Amino acid sequence: MVRVTASAWAVLGPFLWGCGLALQGGMLYPQESASRERKELDGLWSFRADFSDNRRQGFEQQWYRTPLRESGPTLDMPVPSSFNDVGQDWQLRGFVGWVWYEREASLPQRWTQDLGTRVVLRIGSAHYYAIVWVNGVHVAQHEGGHLPFEADITKLVQSGPLSSCRITIAINNTLTPNTLPPGTIVSKIDTSRYPKGYFVQNTNFDFFNYAGLHRPVLLYTTPTTYIDDITIGTSVDQNTGLVNYQIFVQGSEHFQLEVCLLDEEGKVVAQGMGGQGQLQVPSAHLWWPYLMHEHPAYLYSLEVKLTAETASGPVSDFYTLPVGIRTVAVTESQFLINGKPFYFHGVNKHEDADIRGKGFDWPLMMKDFNLLRWLGANAFRTSHYPYAEEVMQLCDRYGIVVIDESPGVGIVLNQSYSSSSLQHHLEVMDELVRRDKNHPAVVMWSVANEPTSFLKPAGYYFKTLIAHTKALDPSRPVTFVTNTNYDVDRAAPYVDVICVNSYYSWYHDPGHLEVIQLQLATELENWYGKYQKPIIQSEYGADAIVGLHHDPPLMFSEEYQKSLLEQYHVVLDQKRKEYVVGELIWNFADFMTDQLPVRVMGNKKGIFTRQRQPKGAAFLLRQRYWKLANETRYHWSAPESQCVGKSPLTL
Repeated sequence: MVRVTASAWAVLGPFLWGCGLALQGGMLYPQESASRERKELDGLWSFRADFSDNRRQGFEQQWYRTPLRESGPTLDMPVPSSFNDVGQDWQLRGFVGWVWYEREASLPQRWTQDLGTRVVLRIGSAHYYAIVWVNGVHVAQHEGGHLPFEADITKLVQSGPLSSCRITIAINNTLTPNTLPPGTIVSKIDTSRYPKGYFVQNTNFDFFNYAGLHRPVLLYTTPTTYIDDITIGTSVDQNTGLVNYQIFVQGSEHFQLEVCLLDEEGKVVAQGMGGQGQLQVPSAHLWWPYLMHEHPAYLYSLEVKLTAETASGPVSDFYTLPVGIRTVAVTESQFLINGKPFYFHGVNKHEDADIRGKGFDWPLMMKDFNLLRWLGANAFRTSHYPYAEEVMQLCDRYGIVVIDESPGVGIVLNQSYSSSSLQHHLEVMDELVRRDKNHPAVVMWSVANEPTSFLKPAGYYFKTLIAHTKALDPSRPVTFVTNTNYDVDRAAPYVDVICVNSYYSWYHDPGHLEVIQLQLATELENWYGKYQKPIIQSEYGADAIVGLHHDPPLMFSEEYQKSLLEQYHVVLDQKRKEYVVGELIWNFADFMTDQLPVRVMGNKKGIFTRQRQPKGAAFLLRQRYWKLANETRYHWSAPESQCVGKSPLTL
């Protein structure tokens, strides 16, 4: 009944036929087709936080066995959303422990009576640890707050049959040294200063630990014999695009598969039969990043049709997967997309906004993408965790290149390098690659951000983790993001691209803009001199309080943020001619953090406010990014006067 964690599905050897990915086990995005239906469960759910001293009253009283309202008062809680900022209760905002969600879902009659229909419950994200029941029956549990998981509930809903089902989800946001990201629980035992049993959650990352059902929850159906997974790998032979595919089927060993590749006009350009093969596309339209080509982000459609003979008669299943034909390669000084040097000019982001916290929101997502395109950004890093699947789909569609990062942030304690931590990190990379392997926008995996990679245990930990990720997907480079000194870093030898975070004249020599150029140039030269690998300036920036001005520039003013960026750009313009292959500003927008004396309602390093309004630095970066785009585009060009400061719609 249950298909839950990465350990439940097999890891294969590399596909020798050219697909490149060593993965099996389905996590296809649910879609409607002639054979599939989906039912969204977004909206208001019943909600309760377990404020009992041990946070386990819900399990002791078995709240999942009956409707939640029967065991006590409930709140209405929107899904998807973090629960922290929705209400007015300060205790709930900073709550640590188990919270309970419940929703009654009506079921179409054909789902419950047609024994040829399979019904699946899918949770897009539940932060951090989740246990799921349907009608009081345990169906799934999952560790990790940023990736989807599923449960096959067919037998439950077809026993009766039922006209509805009650879905109960218990979520615990507690972070420990072995979770990802890690954290610690600190008990305050001085009863003259703290109430009995008082504790706090400590973390070593600089964003608020929002919790809840952050992404869509839905039910979907497939036939009982169905397309479980599709893996795509692409390459180019002269001007012929090659699409290698492998398709996995569940429910029967006797089936037939037909594959068609359609262009954007719906014309069939290649066809195939069977579970694996190669499609050849003469004069293929390649998937190019935004602003690198006149027609970026070209997507074909791979239509897969399954037909099978079962005891109850013939069965068909249909699934369509967008396909971008492109290649990625790395030299000692360049990052290549389709054989051409690519320069990352973009941002780091957070899934973060007023009220909804990390909850997925379509209007907010479209606003962010419109701002990225306005800015002339061609890339972002999913700092510091995997983003929603819908975000990745829009990146494919708009040509925004992605460095896809695991939630490996705040790994600073020796305990976080234990064998159990490593095993969980490996499973998270399995789940991440399984989910995002077919996205052409994803050009690199990032396994961690700013770990204490100088510690002795870090060497084995990251050597194993990076090798595992490369084995999962040999077609993409692997990186991790460091702020460790170049000569003691134990992970850098194993990555393909070095990503370096630095905050000169902010955390180091604060207020001294005059030292940036020397310090940055020295750092970059040291890294490249030792490792001879391309480098991305993966974070740099300064806090700016919107509307705060001072000339000469002082820290926290908009002028200081702009001046700091300008000093970085002088060095980056020199080094990008040699071995620097990208720059990603920290951060796209202001975001919430824990309450600290150095944080005024969160981190203010955004070039946009949390409400997505531009600071002065946004206009500086916009001018720079459009200039960079005009220097690096291929197959087409426009005068700089047409590009600088123009939106993509005016080109």
